[in-house]
Amino acid sequence: MCQLLGMNCNVPTDICFSFAGFRARGGLTDHHRDGWGIAFFEGAGVRVFLDPAPSAASPVAELVKHYPIRSLNVIAHIRKATQGGIRLENTHPFQRELWGRYWVFAHNGNLKEFAPALGGRFLPVGTTDSERAFCYLLDHLAARFPQGAPAPAALHAALRELALEIGRRGEFNFLLSDGDWLFAHCSSRLCYILRKAPFAVAHLADEDLTVDFNQLTTPDDRVAVIATTPLTDNEAWTQIPPGNLFAFHDGLPVGLGETRTVAQDFPRRLPDNGRAPDAE
Repeated sequence: MCQLLGMNCNVPTDICFSFAGFRARGGLTDHHRDGWGIAFFEGAGVRVFLDPAPSAASPVAELVKHYPIRSLNVIAHIRKATQGGIRLENTHPFQRELWGRYWVFAHNGNLKEFAPALGGRFLPVGTTDSERAFCYLLDHLAARFPQGAPAPAALHAALRELALEIGRRGEFNFLLSDGDWLFAHCSSRLCYILRKAPFAVAHLADEDLTVDFNQLTTPDDRVAVIATTPLTDNEAWTQIPPGNLFAFHDGLPVGLGETRTVAQDFPRRLPDNGRAPDAE
């Protein structure tokens, strides 16, 4: 499966540490070699880096790894192609404008025979099921809320309804952000960690790199990191139960709607070794 990485913070923060481990999954510690991308929100703008080459060997990824871009919301993706060729236009994350704001989307999964009718305002440039799903989401949001962006609770309810609908076609793990909120939908596997005072020392699972966040933060900082599988091997990550859409704002998950539990009560903590259960 593809790999997702998201970050939501209450103060602009760089993602260099998490990205160092995440990048290794694109051809070094895992077999996802079909391109990668990352998007940083900066005010009303978005800075996007895309490359159809493996992230572990990408000079663009090397630049991002050492480039401390500070952002409140970040979405990154490493691709394992299922639909669409290995080309730049098929590389996540995808970007569109809605209600005068940029929206960024990345998907993990395979939506089989997903060919919905689209209204025309949002059309895919590439040939992936992921970009079609993104356009479908925005089409329906624009039609449902023609006067502009709705309240967060109404937006969450609409997104969750659409996510469950699209998810009937296959795995539909995704990250979506407008630069203010970050939405994370778990269809099969997605987890997160909250970092806030007192901060801990973290060690990457995919690279021998350790950081003491006490040296890089203030007591008021909050950072939520979302990933397909845990990026560190010495922290307790929380698994998002499949079928749930989580909303993150100011570095915290915010309850905007009813939580749906699957198999066990929410939330479920991952083991201390950071490995997700095989049953997911």
